[in-house]
Amino acid sequence: MTAARGVAVGALVIAVVVVAVVMLGGSSAHVYQLEFANAGQLVKGDDVQVGGRRIGSIDEIELTDDNQARISVSVEEPYAPLHTGTTAIIRTTSLSGVANRYIALTPGPNSAPEIDEGGTLRADVTTAPVDLDVLFNTLDEPTRKSLQNVIKGSATVVKDRGELNNRAARYFNPAISTAARLVNEVNRDQQAFEDLIVNGAKVTTALAERREDLTGLVSNASETAGAIGDENVALSEALSLLPDTLRKGNTTFVNLRATLDDLDELTEVSLPATKRLAPFFRALRPLVEDARPTIKDLRLLVTRPGANNDLIELLNKAPKLDRLAKTTFPNTITALRKSTPVLNFIRPYTPDFMGWIRDFGQGAANYDANGHYARIQPIFNAFQFTETPAGGVLTPRPDDERLSSIQAGNLRRCPGAASQAPADGSAPFRDSDGTLDCDPSQVPPGP
Repeated sequence: MTAARGVAVGALVIAVVVVAVVMLGGSSAHVYQLEFANAGQLVKGDDVQVGGRRIGSIDEIELTDDNQARISVSVEEPYAPLHTGTTAIIRTTSLSGVANRYIALTPGPNSAPEIDEGGTLRADVTTAPVDLDVLFNTLDEPTRKSLQNVIKGSATVVKDRGELNNRAARYFNPAISTAARLVNEVNRDQQAFEDLIVNGAKVTTALAERREDLTGLVSNASETAGAIGDENVALSEALSLLPDTLRKGNTTFVNLRATLDDLDELTEVSLPATKRLAPFFRALRPLVEDARPTIKDLRLLVTRPGANNDLIELLNKAPKLDRLAKTTFPNTITALRKSTPVLNFIRPYTPDFMGWIRDFGQGAANYDANGHYARIQPIFNAFQFTETPAGGVLTPRPDDERLSSIQAGNLRRCPGAASQAPADGSAPFRDSDGTLDCDPSQVPPGP
């Protein structure tokens, strides 16, 4: 062997040793313990990634005493050692498959303390996935049964309807494009959209505060709808009459235009007067307040519980009264017309009649144990007045001439002629037109 060949063989041996040291020598991976609420279908050998890049693998999976999943992972340099603040989450690589999970790490800042070799990341910094079966396990038996029925019903809906579904799918693109345009329009004015959301939240909050009133409104609306439904025949008749009503209403509204033009002129003329309405209403308010008892009494006058005690019942009896009055009133009118001359004759004698009542009352003012009494002596023209040069003389009349003299003379005295005439000439009274049937010359003797 030459020296050159010996040097080549030695270099080859040294290279093999270096490779063996690198490949078989001490590992650069760091081991950590991760605790999760559940293993999330992880298996040994699954990846440990940072930002989608594999930096290690899962070495061991075991169950802790408190039913946590402890997962041992190896993290290669330069991503190891890990620092405080590192978090871990179990993710899926695809929607299909079972062993398709990996652990995604979010390293803590390099300025934070390093985690010791074999250190543990507790469950407060790890996140386990929520599988669909976990969601189903939270449902009770009736709910799961109802969900199964929904799925079976959905299968029944689409069964043997492939052609119809394919035809319906043709409209997906227009619907999606239209929805895209709608979203673009919404995003175009985000401030208006934000205001809509904020105002909608305020409206929802206001409705929530008045939920009892809203519940009452819905209940009353339901009762109203039920009442309308019970009157469906009348509603159908009303709807059948509605077209004619609308046509006539259209004609009325057309004619109303001219009225509104005239009303504009009235409004313009009325504007100055409106300035005085406010003081008028303020002055009217006390009257309205004081009128409340009167209005209340008027309401009781119009209608009141009981029989024959209010105005409505009186009006109900008015037709019968009208029938009776048709025969009674003509006779009453005739009697009043005939009694008018008599009343006209008696009216001026009212003071004399009242004076007689007054004097008669004074005459009967005396009383004894039996009560009031009066001394009465009727005299019918007991004397006759005769004028002489020396003055007037009263001469007694014979008894058989007293009544005859009444018929002969003193029956037509005018009002106020029972005593001497006053100086102002107001008596005897002859009425305003001087037609009263009396003799003003019949006055008592004397000045």
